[in-house]
Amino acid sequence: MQLMINGKAETLAEDKVSVAELLALKQVESPDMVSVQLNGRIVARQAYTEQALAEGDEVEFLYFMGGGARG
Repeated sequence: MQLMINGKAETLAEDKVSVAELLALKQVESPDMVSVQLNGRIVARQAYTEQALAEGDEVEFLYFMGGGARG
């Protein structure tokens, strides 16, 4: 399956992959801290296991980081 992941074309050997499986395949650290955007829309975290990916989908892993003021 051909996907665009974080702006890079990638080919997966698997034909059927969910968002949760993709996070595992890509060995994403702390997947509970990552939001996933699929074709321009944020996927609800509770839907990661059910949301199937299709040929040509565009996937972005969004990492949110907290910060503080510098003194």
